[in-house]
Amino acid sequence: MPIFTCISMFLKNLSLLNFRLCSEQEFEFSEGVNCLLGNNGSGKTNVLDAIHYLSLCKSYINNVDSLQIKEGNDFFMVQGHFVKDQRDEMITCTVKRNQKKQFKRNKKEYDRLSEHIGLFPVVMISPYDTNLIFEGSEERRKFLDNALSQTDPDYLETLIQYNRVLANRNAVLKQNGGNGSVDPILLDVLDEQLGQFGKTLFEKRKIFFSVFEPLFQKHYSFITKGEESVTLEYLSQLKQEGYEEGLQKSRRKDIVLERTSFGIHKDDLDFYLKEMTLKRTGSQGQQKSFLIALKLAHYTYLQVKTGYKPILLLDDIFDKLDEFRVEQLMDMVVRDEFGQIFVTDTHKERIERVFLKINHPFRSIEMENGMIRTFVD
Repeated sequence: MPIFTCISMFLKNLSLLNFRLCSEQEFEFSEGVNCLLGNNGSGKTNVLDAIHYLSLCKSYINNVDSLQIKEGNDFFMVQGHFVKDQRDEMITCTVKRNQKKQFKRNKKEYDRLSEHIGLFPVVMISPYDTNLIFEGSEERRKFLDNALSQTDPDYLETLIQYNRVLANRNAVLKQNGGNGSVDPILLDVLDEQLGQFGKTLFEKRKIFFSVFEPLFQKHYSFITKGEESVTLEYLSQLKQEGYEEGLQKSRRKDIVLERTSFGIHKDDLDFYLKEMTLKRTGSQGQQKSFLIALKLAHYTYLQVKTGYKPILLLDDIFDKLDEFRVEQLMDMVVRDEFGQIFVTDTHKERIERVFLKINHPFRSIEMENGMIRTFVD
């Protein structure tokens, strides 16, 4: 992998209040590797999800903010003390039931959450990533949007605008119950706006993919020692025809369906292993290796574009990976190209054995019922 010159960024400590399992807890972290250990349900993933909140203003696991509030309480608060460019940065997220989510940077509230996205880049690798393989195209578009939104504020703003126009167009189509009485002039206006924003997003996605795909290939080859061939393909209706033409052709069908059937909101990614669909032919270990390579390529892309080493969150990644792939992965991520790392595992002895073999120090935090049980450097 190429060597990058990056500015330091890490999370120094984390405070949780009424967040999922945790009533109240503070964590102190190493700038290097932090291992969160404990049985399933002990609160390890809660910590990683809290870090994800502080970076991307949302949970990795659940889109409903109120579901993160510990049972019996009316709010949660997550606060993180980052060090970036050798400067202290205090980020606070507060969610109260039936109220707007509040985000503050150094005690000053953001006017718009989009202003925060990308300032503290993060990549999470989780068992939930199998949704990228087995769920619908929306999951894979979210992956694209996450990578681009953390590096390109204009992309995020354009995506917000596109989704707003798309929602308006779909609402107009639904108002008429599929009877064909949609105002064509109104649809012309919405189609023009949709095309304007959509073409911009399409071009940015194409450029992203041209950079991302080779990074993915390099990471997958490293994890598997180059023993397996994989293919990653970006799919879009825009590759076949222009926006104006596509929307006009699909208009009659859209009126009947009461939704917009053409556009970049239909984009997708195809995953192949040895020229066969990964979903059908890949073993669990191969699928997990594929997903890890995707996320590590995401990490490298963020690193190149932002100039910072993102925080890497590895949640329960050792399951379904053989010992060789585990050692390859950990040997890779403790190198200089990577920054602060958080790893969860249920087996203390396995973590100790892996890091002893690759000869790298780590901080161990054992957890139980959302609280710290023991803490060892």
